[in-house]
Amino acid sequence: MTGFLTAGIVTTAFEVGLIYALVALSLFISFTILNICDLSTDGCYTFGCAVGAVVTIAGHPILAIFAAMLAGILSGAVTAVLQTKFGVQSILAGIIVNTALYTVNLAVMGFSSNLSIFGTDTVFSLVKEISADPVWRQWSSLIFLAVLVLGICFLLKEFLRTRLGLSLRATGDSPAMVRASSINPAFTVTVGLCVSNSLTGLAGCLIGQYNKTCDINLGTGMVTIALASLIIGESMTGRCRRMLPKILGVMLGSCLYRFIIAVALRLNVPTEAFKLVSAVIVAAAIVVPKAKVMLRKKGTRRRLAAGDAVQTEDGGIGE
Repeated sequence: MTGFLTAGIVTTAFEVGLIYALVALSLFISFTILNICDLSTDGCYTFGCAVGAVVTIAGHPILAIFAAMLAGILSGAVTAVLQTKFGVQSILAGIIVNTALYTVNLAVMGFSSNLSIFGTDTVFSLVKEISADPVWRQWSSLIFLAVLVLGICFLLKEFLRTRLGLSLRATGDSPAMVRASSINPAFTVTVGLCVSNSLTGLAGCLIGQYNKTCDINLGTGMVTIALASLIIGESMTGRCRRMLPKILGVMLGSCLYRFIIAVALRLNVPTEAFKLVSAVIVAAAIVVPKAKVMLRKKGTRRRLAAGDAVQTEDGGIGE
């Protein structure tokens, strides 16, 4: 296995997986908690990358992170307004915003299809320069991303325990009940989508600085990747109702997804087939847990039928 997957490949898989975990957490908020299908993720991811790239090129890599999160908040706010103020269905609102963001992203990038960040400081290069120790320089990016994503996971857990966070969770369960409790569901939906899209924008900025480039088609298929990570994470945590394990499960699901992709790369799977691989991963993550439940129920029925047959032969219930 060591020769099949080198340390560099595994490290890169986990680094990218941690970045994608932010998008998976975004879908966790919108899809799992708010019960909203937000399809603006692809465009918002590129939006965060484009804004982050422009600010990074201007010489402010740390400021770029906050600018990208603000861009994500604006995207989420527009999506929320279309849903709550104008009654547009969540799927259609996401498609509208995603379509509009293509032109917005081009404008941010100076109507160029890609931007290069090579030769410019990034948060990763700044973190690497903290120490000259070879071990730190090798693992600095992974440590930085792990600390950042874990910190966001704990902050998200604490946020969902607050009054506003509980209102968000209640909105996803029953908007009518929330409305009857004198809480405005339009406000909670807006807050939820702004928070979720800020994480998507942050992920876009980080991947841009990580790859030192930004492409207009960067976000294509990001919903599928995030959904795969989310489903894998939920299948790992099972029926656990505690919020922190569910959030950490989403993060681990994203890392596991990237590990599977790394294995596919080593197996020389064509790049054109990666979308198929993603679809298969999503399907497997959905089907396998349900198949386990079906097999468990089938085994229970067999045991009950065998027990009835034994009782009947002994002259019990059968008589």
